[in-house]
Amino acid sequence: MSAATFSSLCFSRGCFWKDEAKNSPRVMKGSGKVKISGIRGSATLPTKSLQVEEGKTQKSEKQVRIGLLGASGYTGAEIVRLLANHPYFGIKLMTADRKAGQSIGSVFPHLISQDLPTMVAVKDADFSNVDAVFCCLPHGTTQEIIKGLPKSLKIVDLSADFRLRDVSEYEEWYGQPHIAPDLQKEAVYGLTEILREDIKNARLVANPGCYPTSIQLPLVPLIQANLIQYRNIIIDAKSGVSGAGRGAKEANLYSEIAEGIYSYGVTRHRHVPEIEQGLTGFASSKVTVSFTPHLMPMIRGMQSTIYVEMAPGVTIEDLYQQLKISYEHEEFVKLLEKGVVPRTHNVRGSNYCLMNVFPDRIPGRAIIISVIDNLVKGASGQALQNLNIMLGFPENTGLLYQPLFP
Repeated sequence: MSAATFSSLCFSRGCFWKDEAKNSPRVMKGSGKVKISGIRGSATLPTKSLQVEEGKTQKSEKQVRIGLLGASGYTGAEIVRLLANHPYFGIKLMTADRKAGQSIGSVFPHLISQDLPTMVAVKDADFSNVDAVFCCLPHGTTQEIIKGLPKSLKIVDLSADFRLRDVSEYEEWYGQPHIAPDLQKEAVYGLTEILREDIKNARLVANPGCYPTSIQLPLVPLIQANLIQYRNIIIDAKSGVSGAGRGAKEANLYSEIAEGIYSYGVTRHRHVPEIEQGLTGFASSKVTVSFTPHLMPMIRGMQSTIYVEMAPGVTIEDLYQQLKISYEHEEFVKLLEKGVVPRTHNVRGSNYCLMNVFPDRIPGRAIIISVIDNLVKGASGQALQNLNIMLGFPENTGLLYQPLFP
């Protein structure tokens, strides 16, 4: 390969010869063309391909105007990150009561490149310029706010406020009465791969919790096919610290978390009724689970190890084939090759769920392992997947980030 050929190839890939680094390319505008010169030759490209205007790339107006409530939390930041590459959704409104008046870059420096509106308090938010809303507010605060939003808006709520269909069950587990029971009747549970058809026509979607997502995705197809017993389902789940949110808490200090594992919500974790509600909806009778979550000394990631009793005559191969059939055409749920153990490292920063099934040494029992990123598939990624469906866009739009490894 000649030096000239290599130089041309190298320019197309964005690199320079050492002795050419000081000769930066010059952009010269002509009639309908842009001529780029200064690096051993020149190239002529249509101006449309570069969209050059006064030295800046033209910004196309995105057609769906998004409101983001609770932008200063981790799930809000993930929405911003994901929408940065979404061709149709543009953020027009952001709220954060404690950070009102601040920019997203001042709250999350990793998002400083995003040209977004200044955050305002919810009470000062103007929804007249918004088509759809992601609600990333804390549990217990969302019902009243969503109840007051314009009926024309499409809403995906990432809190737990509309996940439980029985409002009395919500009061039992969350310690306060539900103040929007009529709105609760309208809400659709947003477990995307399982309830896609219901989500299409929804106005309000209750985005699932992180643990319930990692647990229901592998279990629902097996329960639907009557391959496992409804009793003796034991779930040992582990999550990164970001699942606890961004608020300052003593239990989440580095010295409290590092170099150890912490079990919490033993027998009373709030995701239990959500998990049982979801599984029972696909069973012929009530499903109960034994669920214990653990906080791990890592930032992101979630693994659910699930122990189940197989129905009479059912084999591990039957479970594997059912999961394969259920998810072989799904973009974000992947059944691994037999014997491969899912790892949280392999989903970090992505919307993927990886799973597999293994024989237990106890006859008649199986072990299922499922991993997700708790902030993406367990929260903001699934929320975006749902809003894509609600508005008729391909559901993978803005979600094709590959996992970050190592």
